[in-house]
Amino acid sequence: MADSKEQRILDYVLKNAVRGDPQSVLDTIDKFSENEWAMHVGNVKGPIVEKVVTETDPSTCLELGTYCGYSAITISRMLKPGARFLTIESSPANAAIAQQMIDFAGVQDKVKMLQGSSQEIIPRLKVDHQVDTLDFVFIDHWSECYAPDTKLLEECGLLRKGSVLLADNVVYPGAPEFLEYVRNSGRYDCTNFPTHLQYSKKEDALEKAVYRG
Repeated sequence: MADSKEQRILDYVLKNAVRGDPQSVLDTIDKFSENEWAMHVGNVKGPIVEKVVTETDPSTCLELGTYCGYSAITISRMLKPGARFLTIESSPANAAIAQQMIDFAGVQDKVKMLQGSSQEIIPRLKVDHQVDTLDFVFIDHWSECYAPDTKLLEECGLLRKGSVLLADNVVYPGAPEFLEYVRNSGRYDCTNFPTHLQYSKKEDALEKAVYRG
C-alpha cells in the first residue's frame, strides 16, 4: 500500500529539514506542498495567525484540527514561557504524524496532543486537562463543526470576556454557519482577514471573533 500524503510530508521533512528548527520544518512543509497541495495553514496565512497570537498573548490555547502539525508549530513557537497549548485531532493517523512533526521541530514541550473528536474532548477539558478558560482558540478542522464547537465552548464555560477565536477557511471551503453565528449573535466582535487558500490563488479568509462575555 502506498504511503499517505501525510506520511510523505513527514518523510520529506525528516529528510530535508533541520531537527529542532521550527522555521526549517515549516519551510520544508511549504516546499513539499507547493508541488502536492495539502491543507496546512501555509506561509501566506501563517503571518496572520502569528500576528493575532502575538496581539492576544495567550496563556492557554486550544487548536481544533492538528492535521500534520503545521499550525501547532507556528503557534507554539510564538507563546510565552509557561503557556499551555492543547491541540485536538480526530484522525489517529494524522495525530501520530503530527506528533512526530512536533517532536522533530523541537516544540513537543509546548504542545499537548489530544486525539479524538472535538465534541467528545471539549466537554472534558476542565476535568481532564485542568483548563479554566481559553485565551485563544484556533479553529481549523471540519467547517461544518465550526459553529457547533463554538457553541460547545460557550456551553462548557471555556470562554471568558476577551477570549479570541481565529477560524481558517471561512471563505474556501467556507463556514457560513459559523460566520452567521459569530457576526450576528451579539456575543462576538469580529474582524475578517482576506487572503487566499494556501498554495493556491483561490480567495479565502480568516475570521477573528473576540468573545464579549
